[in-house]
Amino acid sequence: QVQLVESGGGSVQAGGSLRLSCAASGYLRSSYCMGWFRQAPGKERERVATINNYGSIVYANFVKGRFTISQDNAKNTLYLQMNSLKPEDNGMYYCAADRWTYGCLPPRVPSDWGQGTQVTVSS
Repeated sequence: QVQLVESGGGSVQAGGSLRLSCAASGYLRSSYCMGWFRQAPGKERERVATINNYGSIVYANFVKGRFTISQDNAKNTLYLQMNSLKPEDNGMYYCAADRWTYGCLPPRVPSDWGQGTQVTVSS
């Protein structure tokens, strides 16, 4: 089982930036995917960005041009650089992983999840 620990959340004003990190430990095979998801109070969880072992990246339309997902394989760490933050980006951000290359894309739900890190953007 993969253990995922997020960090880097916090409170910023609109237009600001945050960088989320997700430290992964445990067994990640040569085929895998990882991603960032978020959930705002009273709303459904939504996919933000995903990356797989081929380096293929998919962004949600609402973050294109503002957020960047990346990974440091040597450190087993996933990142999400968030720029030009908006109040609608408020929510709990979760790191997730799956042992299948395409396991982070709909309609699948990744098998392993972190505890989440809170992002608050004030207007």
